[in-house]
Amino acid sequence: MYCRFLLAFLALTLWHAVHRVHGGDPYAFFDWDVSYLTAAPLGVKQQIIGISGSFPGPIVNVTTNWNVVINVRNHLDEPLLVTWNGLQHRKNSWVDGVSGTNCPIPPGWNWTYQFQVKDQIGSFFYFPSTNFQRAAGGYGGITVNNRDIIPLPFGTPDGDLTIFISDWYNTDYKELRKTLQSGNDLGPPDGVVINGLGPYRYNSSVVGDGIIYETINVEPGKTYRFRVHNVGISTSLNFRIQNHNLLLVETEGSYTVQQNYTNMDIHVGQSFSFLVTMDQNASSDYYVVASSRFMDPAVRDRLTGVAILHYSNSQGPAFGPLPDGPNEADTYFSMNQARSIRWNVTASAARPNPQGSFRYGEITVTEVYVLLNRPPELINGQLRTTLNGISYFAPPTPLKLAQLFNVPGVFKLDFPNRAMDRPAKLDTSVINGTYKAFMEIVLQNNGTTVQNYHLDGYAFFVVGMDFGLWTENSRGTYNKWDGVARSTTQVFPGAWTAILVYLDNVGMWNLRSENLNTWYLGQEVYISVVNPEDDSNKTELPLPDNAIFCGAVSSLQKEQSNKYIFSEASSVPTGFVQRALLM
Repeated sequence: MYCRFLLAFLALTLWHAVHRVHGGDPYAFFDWDVSYLTAAPLGVKQQIIGISGSFPGPIVNVTTNWNVVINVRNHLDEPLLVTWNGLQHRKNSWVDGVSGTNCPIPPGWNWTYQFQVKDQIGSFFYFPSTNFQRAAGGYGGITVNNRDIIPLPFGTPDGDLTIFISDWYNTDYKELRKTLQSGNDLGPPDGVVINGLGPYRYNSSVVGDGIIYETINVEPGKTYRFRVHNVGISTSLNFRIQNHNLLLVETEGSYTVQQNYTNMDIHVGQSFSFLVTMDQNASSDYYVVASSRFMDPAVRDRLTGVAILHYSNSQGPAFGPLPDGPNEADTYFSMNQARSIRWNVTASAARPNPQGSFRYGEITVTEVYVLLNRPPELINGQLRTTLNGISYFAPPTPLKLAQLFNVPGVFKLDFPNRAMDRPAKLDTSVINGTYKAFMEIVLQNNGTTVQNYHLDGYAFFVVGMDFGLWTENSRGTYNKWDGVARSTTQVFPGAWTAILVYLDNVGMWNLRSENLNTWYLGQEVYISVVNPEDDSNKTELPLPDNAIFCGAVSSLQKEQSNKYIFSEASSVPTGFVQRALLM
C-alpha cells in the first residue's frame, strides 16, 4: 500500500513536467480542477467557472506531435465536457469533448483526456461544451509551437501573449439558458471583457468606478506575438491597439500572408495571431480595445472592452478618446477584410513541405451540402434553431458510442444536402461523409445576425463569401489557390460562405454554430466519416480504456470512488504511473 501511494505521489509531482519516452514524441501532463469561483468582471459579483482557481484557465503550451494528457476533475454541480477548439484529434474523435462523442463527466468525477497534437501548429482554445457553461468562463488557450526543425515564417518574437475577448452577461449562466428554454432572447450583453476583466475607465460616464481591468506589460522596442481569441457568446468584436499596427501572421493553425491591419474583426470562436512591435514613445500607456460590431447604437458604448498596454518606461496613463474602429454597421467592410486574409502557400507549418503543396483547387469536389440557417422558429411549441430545417436532438447515448456498439435508433445517416420543403423538425440526423471525399459545404445565412460555424476534426479552406443567395454560378468567384485553412468561419446576415474540406480524418465530427445561443437551441450536425476497409485501427484509434458510458450503454460503466481517481489514459507509455488516488 505504501509503495502504491509513493508512486502516486511521484506521478502527481511530475504531472506538469514533460517526459520523453523511449525517444518518441514527448508527453505533457496537466491536472485541472474545474470549479465555481466568485468574481465581478463588470463590477457585479457572480459565479463563474474557473480551472484550478484561475479564470481564464491555464495555457496548454505544447509543440507539434506532443502527446497531451489532461486530467479533469469536475467540481461543478452538473455534468461537464471540455472541447478543444481547432485541435483535429487525428483518428481520435473519442476525446473531442462534445455530446455526440463523449458521455459527460458527472459531478464529483474525473476523466483523463489523452490526445496528440498531430501535424498541427498555431493558436487555439478550449472551453466547456455543454449546458451553456462557456457563458460563465471555463476557457483557456492552446498554443502549439513549431518543432525546432521547422522555421517560423517570421522572426522569433520577444514574447508570446494570449488575449481572450468576449461579450459578457452579469446574469448567471443557468438563468441565461432558462431564458432561452422559455423562448426568449437573451438581449444585449452587459459588457465586453478582456482576459476575464472589465474595461479600463476611459470614460467615467460609461465605465463605473472600481472595475478591475487588464494591464499588458511590455518592453519598448520588443515585438510580441498576440494570440487573440473571441470566446464569447454571440458578439463579433473589433480588436485594435492604439497607435500600433497588427501584423497578421497566423489564424487557427495556418500561417497567413503577412499584412498589417489597424484593426481586425474577430468573430465568435475565431483565433488570430498578430505580431505587434512596441515602436511608440512611452509618453503614456495605450488602449487595447475590443468593441462590439453590428449592435444597436444604444448599447454600443457599454459593449466596449478596454485593457491597457503598458510600456515599462511609460510616463503616464492612457488618455483621450479610444482609437477609432470601422463603421459599426458596415458588414461590407468586415467581409472585405475577411476576404483579404490569405494562406501563406510558401511557409512550412507542422511539416517541412510548404502549406501550398496541398493544391486544394485542383481536387474534384465529390460531395456538396448547402446548409441553410433561418431565424429561430417554433418546433413542438419550443423555440429552436435549425440547419436545413432540422434542429439537432442530443440523444442520451453519444452517437460515437451508439455507432461502436450498434445501438439501434439513436441516429440516422440521412441529413439532407439541401433544405427540403417541409416543416422544421427535431431530429438526430447525421451527415454520411465518405472517407477521403472532398466535400463542398455552403453555409447560407438567411437570418439577421452574423453566424459563425466551426468544424471539429479538420481545417477547411474558406474559398468564397458574398451577399445574396448562393447559386451554382457562385463557384466562379471561389479562391482556388490561397484561401486560408481554418476551423471557424463567419457567415454574414443575408450572405453565404463556401468551404472545402478533405474528409481524411475518420470519426464522428461536430459541425456547429459557435454562437452559443444558436448552438444551445439546436444548430449543429455531425459528420460521420468511416473507413469501410479498416478493421485494424489503422485509421481510427480504439475506444479509450477509461471511457465513460451513459444512455443505452450505461451498464458498461465501472464504479468511480467518491474520492477522485485518475482515470487510466489508454496509451500512456508502459512504466508510467497511470492511476493515482488523491487523498
